[in-house]
Amino acid sequence: MNSPWKGKAKATNQDYDDLRPTITYRHLLSNNLGVRDPLRVIALCDSDAFYAACERVRLELDPSVPLVVQQWESLIAVSYPAREFGISRMDKIKDAKKKCPNLLAVHVATYKEGEKEPGYWKDVDTRTHKVSLDLYRRESNKIINMIKEALPTGEVEKASIDEAFIDFTRPVKEKLLERYPHLAKVPANAPNGTDSPLPPPPPIHWDDLGAVLLPERVDNAGEQSNVEVDGGPTWHDVALSIAAELMQKIREDIHSKLGYTTSAGIARNKFLAKLCASYKKPNSQTILRNEAIPDYLHPLAFQKIRFLGGKLGDALAKEYDVSTVGDLLTVSLDEIQSKFGENALWVYEFLRGIDRTEVKEKSALFKSMLASKNLPKPITQPSDGHQWIRVLAAELALRLNDARESMPTLWPKTIVLHARKGYETSRSKQATFPYVRNVTVDVIATAADKLWKELTGDAKTVNITSIQLAFTGLEMAEMGQKSIEGFFTTRDIQQQTSLKRSREEDEPLVSPENTDLFLPKSSDVEAVSFECTRCRKTIALREGQATGGPNEVAQRLATLRSEHGDFHFAQDLANSNDESVPVPRGSSSKRKKLEPKGIAKFFIRK
Repeated sequence: MNSPWKGKAKATNQDYDDLRPTITYRHLLSNNLGVRDPLRVIALCDSDAFYAACERVRLELDPSVPLVVQQWESLIAVSYPAREFGISRMDKIKDAKKKCPNLLAVHVATYKEGEKEPGYWKDVDTRTHKVSLDLYRRESNKIINMIKEALPTGEVEKASIDEAFIDFTRPVKEKLLERYPHLAKVPANAPNGTDSPLPPPPPIHWDDLGAVLLPERVDNAGEQSNVEVDGGPTWHDVALSIAAELMQKIREDIHSKLGYTTSAGIARNKFLAKLCASYKKPNSQTILRNEAIPDYLHPLAFQKIRFLGGKLGDALAKEYDVSTVGDLLTVSLDEIQSKFGENALWVYEFLRGIDRTEVKEKSALFKSMLASKNLPKPITQPSDGHQWIRVLAAELALRLNDARESMPTLWPKTIVLHARKGYETSRSKQATFPYVRNVTVDVIATAADKLWKELTGDAKTVNITSIQLAFTGLEMAEMGQKSIEGFFTTRDIQQQTSLKRSREEDEPLVSPENTDLFLPKSSDVEAVSFECTRCRKTIALREGQATGGPNEVAQRLATLRSEHGDFHFAQDLANSNDESVPVPRGSSSKRKKLEPKGIAKFFIRK
């Protein structure tokens, strides 16, 4: 069969038939239209040079000071004033200082043995210190919380430590009805009822709302220039302008209250918002109107677009001898799918500015926390591992306590220690993490030290180049538990107080010698059910199973969890096609590994 591909041809806008959608009363008055809502408006808020900005704010420096954040001899952030000297993250610190003699270099905070929190130390050394990003995580959460408070009916998705997607659709509709209350009621003479188009929109004043991207037109002299959109503004343009007002206010508040500048892209979907957020930085926002989408996308190098680079981008460039989005527009959908599989539909749509991805707030509930260190000098003596365990324990203690400030009942089920290299295969040990009143470095390190002894055994020497300590199975307490104290009865607490006189304050309340003394009683807490994180259903023990001793109830609940997990596994197995099918731990079957097909093979790590 001959390929329909005929080589490069002139790209047209004929595929962009949704740039001036008809907005009806139903569209405006409905809040559940999802990604196909023609009034949909998405923004990406991007913090400018975030790590460098965090250090500038911490040190109370003038924004004009050229500053870089250093990690050992490399740079992980470069402020905009420093970039004016030609400094980039590709530079080593010594080369950066040559380009700018007045450069202020701040080494990222680090953990070191004996300290409960990370600090800014002199003479940091990768052999004795571990990098901490805790400051940046905390500041990032402050920004996210400010956005959520400003948009109680919006949706906010944290995309990375310095980026957040915002779905303005619902807040924008609320503003539209507030400003134009006559739109809240369908006119009696509307020809199609709620499916009748809205009346023509009012003029829009884009002043002070940011850079507005308009279509480019070629004049008689052959020069391109931005022109006003043909046919006047649309109601989606009005929605964009309202979102721009809201975004501008949020960015101003972030700057005035936290000291950080941000840039934003505002468009009809996540893909386009991400693209235009970097159009004009720093401290700016860019609005991409629908009719400007073709002219904005056509000249872009498609391999610089997220997901269209790497192996997939190389394959597209080689297959069609193309480099820009406009070049690829002449390749038909049938052709792309014949070469890259049916799932390549999203590639075809991305090239046309279509993205059906939702903005969805990620659960604030962590599933795991990991602290790790690649060791430049291997651990050779088992006794030398304890110092690194305490360093990793300090990081986990800080992160868990930070998380529990907003989620007091958050608690890990398991602590896991993993060591790599020096053994025939990578090895790990894990144990149930005990309930304690105060999570301290000592508590975590004590639990991890036991795992370390199990891991190293009677070995006289070891050869470990990487060590990791993690909490897994992080969950909120079961229904009815208001805080960690909910696990204990008054009698238990009184007994524990008397026992504590001969113990350290933070010793685990559950000990190997008396495992059921301080476990939750079924009469004290409603620990007889759980919420499945996959199907969001509450799964409960049947009547009669919730009676008996606490260990019996806990065992039945654990069995119920396992059976429910097997149910989802069976579903995955039945629905799987070209993906690898996971086999539950403990299964005698070998893991079934299928070769990925179509476009999926371009995203598999070897």
